[in-house]
Amino acid sequence: MGLHPPSIDALASSLDDGTLPRALLIEVARESVAAWRREETVDPEETARRLVAGLARLRPGRVINATGVLLHTNLGRAPVHPLAAESASQTETSYAALEFDLESGGRGRRGAYAERLAATVTGAEAALVVNNNAGALLLAVAALAGGREVVVSRGEQIEIGGSFRLPEVIAASGARSVEVGTTNRTRARDYARAIGPATGALLKVHPSNYRIDGFAEEAGYAELAAMAREHGIPLVADIGSGLLDERVPWLDGPPPAWLEGEPGARQTIERGADLVLFSGDKLLGGPQAGVIVGKADLIARLRSHPLARAVRIGGPALASLAASFDLYASGRGAEIPFWKMAATPAGHLETRCHRVLEESGVDGEVVDSLSVPGAGTAPGRGIPGPAIALGGPEVWRRLLDGSPPVIARQEDRRVLIDLRAVDEADDPAVTEALAHACR
Repeated sequence: MGLHPPSIDALASSLDDGTLPRALLIEVARESVAAWRREETVDPEETARRLVAGLARLRPGRVINATGVLLHTNLGRAPVHPLAAESASQTETSYAALEFDLESGGRGRRGAYAERLAATVTGAEAALVVNNNAGALLLAVAALAGGREVVVSRGEQIEIGGSFRLPEVIAASGARSVEVGTTNRTRARDYARAIGPATGALLKVHPSNYRIDGFAEEAGYAELAAMAREHGIPLVADIGSGLLDERVPWLDGPPPAWLEGEPGARQTIERGADLVLFSGDKLLGGPQAGVIVGKADLIARLRSHPLARAVRIGGPALASLAASFDLYASGRGAEIPFWKMAATPAGHLETRCHRVLEESGVDGEVVDSLSVPGAGTAPGRGIPGPAIALGGPEVWRRLLDGSPPVIARQEDRRVLIDLRAVDEADDPAVTEALAHACR
C-alpha cells in the first residue's frame, strides 16, 4: 500500500457503481482510511468494498420468500393486491383528495371511504382506521378508559412483536390494567368480581401468537358482552389477525381447517362486542393498518380523542387499504395474494417443485411439509403441501447471495424451499439460485 492511502475522493469514486449515493461512499472511504491510519496493515480499498457490500444489502429490496411463512413479518408480511399497490402509488406520486370533500369543496374526513367499506363488510355501525393495530388498541383504551381500569384475562396479557407487552401499552394509554383469572383458565365470573366504579372497559384479546391447550377455559364474547351491557361499560375485542368473516365466503368450499378457532370480525360484532380491533396486513391481506369497527357513539369518542391524530394512517396506506376492502365488498376476496397463496392446491405446488428441482440439476427431493400463515395468526396450525429438501447451512447462506436473494428455511439440518409464497413467475429465479448455491 505504501506510506499513503488513496485520497478520499479517489477511493469513493472507485466504489461508485450507481448503487449507493456518493455521500455514503465518502463516509465509507473516510472510515476505511481511518482504519488504515490506526493499523497500516489494513487495506483501505478492501475494507471500503466490504463496507459498501454490507450497506447495499441493508438497503430495502425485493426478496423471494421460500420459507413457507406466508405472513413473514421480517419480510414485510404478504404482498398486497396489484390494485391496492397501484392505488397507493397514485396517492404517493400525485395529489389525492385525502382530506378534501369533492362534493362540498371543503375539508373532508380522512379515511371516510375505507371506513364505510370496513363497516359494510363487517356488519358494524361505524369504523375508524389508524396506522396499526397496536395504535388501535392504544387509542381505544385511552379514549374509553384513560385514568380508569381495564379488566383483562391474565392469559391474554400477551407480548407482541418487538417485545412490546399489552400491560405496557395499556399503561401508556393512561389506563390501569386489572388482571383476572389465571394463565390457563378465566371465567366470566372472574371479570364480574373485578368490575367496580373505576372500571372503564372490559378487554378481550385473542392470543393469536400462541395457543393454550389441555386444561384451559376462557370466557366467550357473548357472555362478556352481556356482562358489559349490564354494567354500562364497553367490551373491546382485539381479534388481532383481521379475519373478516369466519365463513370465509370468498373461498370455495368450507373454511380451511387451519382457521379453526380464529375469530372473525363480523361474528365478534354479532356476539355483542362494542368495538372490534384488527390488523390490516395479516389475514385481511392489505397494508399495515389498524381497523376499529363497532358502535357509532364509541367510534365517535375515539375519533375525537387527541391520540387519534398521533396514530392516524398515511395517505398511501389508506388508499391501499380502501382498495383491499373494495375487493372483499365486490366478492373478489379470493384475489387477495394471501388467500391465493393459502388456497393453492398442494398438487400444483408439487408439480412446480419437481420442475424447479429438475431444471436446476440439483440433487434434492420433494418432501411433505407444512406452510404456516405466520405473523402470529393461527398458531400451531399449518397448510399441508410439498417442499424441496436439500443441502445444509452453506446452501442456505449461498441462496441469500442471489439477485434477488432467496430466503429458504432450515429444518433438521436441511434447507427447505417452500414455493407456496413464491409467485410462479419467480420459479426460474429460484431454479437459477438453486443451481448457483449447489454448484
